[in-house]
Amino acid sequence: MISPTKDKQRLLVFIVAYNAERTIEGVLRRIPHDLAEAYHVEILIIDDSSKDGTFERGHALKQAEELPFTLHILYNPVNQGYGGNQKIGYHFAIERGFDFVALVHGDGQYAPECLPDLMAPLTEGAADAVFGSRMMTRGAALRGGMPLYKFVGNKILSWLENRMLRTDLTEFHSGYRVYSVAALRNIPFHLNSDVFHFDTEIIIQFVFAGLRIRELPIPTYYGDEICHVDGLKYAWDVVKAVLMSRAQELNLLYDPKYDCRTTEIENAHYEIKRDYCSPHTETLARVGPGARILDLGCAGGYMGVLLRQERNAVVTGVDMFPLAEGNKLDAFILHDLNAGPPPTPLADFDRVLLLDVIEHLAAPEEFVAQLRRAAAPSPNTSLIVSTGNVAFAVTRFLHLFGLFNYGKRGILDLTHTRLFTFATLHRLFAQAGFDVKEVVGIPVPFPLAFGDNWFSTALLWINRALIRIWKSMFSYQIFMVVQARPILETLLDAAHERSGVRAREIDENSSKTA
Repeated sequence: MISPTKDKQRLLVFIVAYNAERTIEGVLRRIPHDLAEAYHVEILIIDDSSKDGTFERGHALKQAEELPFTLHILYNPVNQGYGGNQKIGYHFAIERGFDFVALVHGDGQYAPECLPDLMAPLTEGAADAVFGSRMMTRGAALRGGMPLYKFVGNKILSWLENRMLRTDLTEFHSGYRVYSVAALRNIPFHLNSDVFHFDTEIIIQFVFAGLRIRELPIPTYYGDEICHVDGLKYAWDVVKAVLMSRAQELNLLYDPKYDCRTTEIENAHYEIKRDYCSPHTETLARVGPGARILDLGCAGGYMGVLLRQERNAVVTGVDMFPLAEGNKLDAFILHDLNAGPPPTPLADFDRVLLLDVIEHLAAPEEFVAQLRRAAAPSPNTSLIVSTGNVAFAVTRFLHLFGLFNYGKRGILDLTHTRLFTFATLHRLFAQAGFDVKEVVGIPVPFPLAFGDNWFSTALLWINRALIRIWKSMFSYQIFMVVQARPILETLLDAAHERSGVRAREIDENSSKTA
């Protein structure tokens, strides 16, 4: 056995094994000995509760000390499944401080001789994972004995996965992979399936996390090993996984295992939707030149910057986080709206914006009541409000099947504390003493999901037509313009004042006729 050296990176060759008594020794002996020249190599076999002598055969090889690498042989007392077995092995690699982990199958289907080539991109820092692909060399898979039905199924599934994930991998279904352990630390692989589509889910996680995947060609070998995969069930599981991940990107569903993106920051959570119907375009249409704007919950200040540029507006932003770097407003107040409206007179402003804010507040009724009191002395000040429509058709449809999943963004954003329909948002402001002046249904931001092209333009047109037919069903967001009615104190003062005027008029008229 070779002792670890400080200057060599550590490689764990992880062999998943199930009923591999006849093949496991051959796999071990085919691992290239010259790997030890570049890496400190250890081998881990995890026997997933085999019904044959896989563990005993591996244990005998370990005792014989015939291999030039340190060998660990473990046995799962309960079968963990193909994915569950991988989870244990990757945890072993993380816990023991390895730099790389190579996944090899104990049935001999993947050639261990390819390991030095697969390791190269990782060692050079050019990849976070390297996959051995049987499809990179035209016709090689069929010549290597891959059954035609598996070849066709592999091609179809890989095409679908590439389309849904916007990738260009030649194969998603090879079990021959080498991972950077640092990359594995950064994804929640422990949440993945315990069965065979674990391999698909971990690809999705790497893609969503922005990690680099390289492919290299490997030979195809199909011997007399027993296949433990139910092909139809596997195909359905793969399709479900990519559809679920795509739905998460569209903010329709949420699964924490696909929550792998690392580029978002607190105040860059929302994007300005400028080139199609959105709360931002509707707001721009209602703000006149030189208007004084109070932007409550302004996030990074992007809307305020747009109003200053296109309407020459004077904008004061309010948010609990600082403005995004490079964004400048006329004034900015660092303030948590859960503590109430900011300490600034609303009479100083022509428009108060509450764009996608009300749903984030812990007590929106109390906040709106406080806002009404603050706005009452300035009857010319109006509020522009937007929020998601929880009664949107897709949300209703999913609810029919018991699905009510929060997501990173969208109507069911994880940070939302309250949800509204057109009726409940109207009632919230009406009961607080506001007159609702305008109500507009906002379509789905299809260009964000599908890009700015003819397809998203057509979907927007259809969505807007449906909104005209049934606003509460087909609107993705709610847009309202509201104005505060005078509060009771103001009305009472006005009644006293007007009564005094009328009384004096009566007295004067009486004295003239006397």
